[in-house]
Amino acid sequence: MSDPTLSNPLSMFDVEGKVALITGASGAFGMVAARVLAGAGCRLVLAAGNEEALQEITSECETAGAKVAAVNTRPSDEASCQQLVDRAVAEFGRLDILVVASGMNKVALINDMEPDTFTDVMDANVTQSWLIARAASGQMKAQGDGGKIVLVSSARGLLGHPAGYTAYCSSKAAVDGMTKALGCELGPTGITVNAIAPTVFRSPLTAWMFEDNEKANAVRAGFLSRVPKGRLGEPEDLAGPLLFLSSRASDFYTGHILYADGGYTAG
Repeated sequence: MSDPTLSNPLSMFDVEGKVALITGASGAFGMVAARVLAGAGCRLVLAAGNEEALQEITSECETAGAKVAAVNTRPSDEASCQQLVDRAVAEFGRLDILVVASGMNKVALINDMEPDTFTDVMDANVTQSWLIARAASGQMKAQGDGGKIVLVSSARGLLGHPAGYTAYCSSKAAVDGMTKALGCELGPTGITVNAIAPTVFRSPLTAWMFEDNEKANAVRAGFLSRVPKGRLGEPEDLAGPLLFLSSRASDFYTGHILYADGGYTAG
């Protein structure tokens, strides 16, 4: 008898009806995640500190037909993280997918960076990721049928940068380690933990790099000299990896860092 999954492989990517919590939903990656999972039929809890931007992405997802609960908060402490998980359960009865797209970056050379700034970056990118993963995994374990946790790392978790990225690179290397450790710890429960690690992709913060002017062209040329695909990333380059890691197509994958980088980290 043929395997029904192999005869209908697209069914492995079906997340319709699943409940997904996305932190940092008003940011560049969070908005991609919200659009992709809304379009795939998920029910969403969207969390962000920017209330105006949160309402915009919430309205967009609702217009696309998704059921959405919006929460104007960041996963800043144990209480706020539990609040987000509780909201998912109150609205939709369960939690199946967590996408941690919240975080921050502050750029300064080490002797110009205040210690508090370093701590802030580590807290936003590492501690808060740990706190929301802790709350979400507790709910998923209680449900007893597994779950999907997707963290957001960066190519900078693997590679250094000469221009003041000590806090950011350190934080993303820590996210990589957390992904691997949680993948090992939670694997026996059926919960997978993986990370998407993009390089530069189009967003409001990087839009200048896509422009046609002397500065942008010079910076882009230097960067692209190390990218085998020969271009910067687009939001849709993150869509496929996210859907894969959020669906049962990735059930045998955990503790992985998936580089969405056009080959940047390979060379």
